[in-house]
Amino acid sequence: MKLDLPENYNKIEDTLNASEKILTSAVSNSRTLFHTLVVSSWNGKKILSRVMVLREFNLDGRKMRFHTDYRAPKIKNFSNNSITTVLGYDPELKIQIKLQGNIKVHYDDEITKLAWNESTSRSKKCYSVKGGSSKVINDPVDYDIKEFEVEEGYKNFAVLLFSFNSLEFLYLKSSGHRRAIHVWDKKIKSNWLIP
Repeated sequence: MKLDLPENYNKIEDTLNASEKILTSAVSNSRTLFHTLVVSSWNGKKILSRVMVLREFNLDGRKMRFHTDYRAPKIKNFSNNSITTVLGYDPELKIQIKLQGNIKVHYDDEITKLAWNESTSRSKKCYSVKGGSSKVINDPVDYDIKEFEVEEGYKNFAVLLFSFNSLEFLYLKSSGHRRAIHVWDKKIKSNWLIP
């Protein structure tokens, strides 16, 4: 899907408008690199990064939604330290978007029920794997999902809601790079940065 993006970014509001178009489109467009974003956090000892599928983007509410397995180590990590960075880059667009904020874990509540009900059977299947992700095992074949009841996976399903307070936009072009940052406190404050 072709996005209607500016040729040049000489107005700071264009950087935020383009970010909104890119991330809104990425929710349903699995072909864009912004559909799978790098989500990074700090566990007290090191930075942990993982690629996650973007399920929702809302600029006005300043939130993003991701789905995960409740048994995954990242749940404890985000519960102990919610500070998070989300990063995406598409070389075809020559655009990088970096957001900073906090993640809140939702499990077996109205938010997870709604997200679960909107998910496809194919997506739900992932939560039926026995044991949970990142555990040491002897043979991965033992964990291939063969028989499952799709709704049984709900007990392992969690939603991560990321609330961001800053969005940094970087556009790389030989005729002149552009970098801007948008920070929300009580209201939005936008500034150009040296690229």
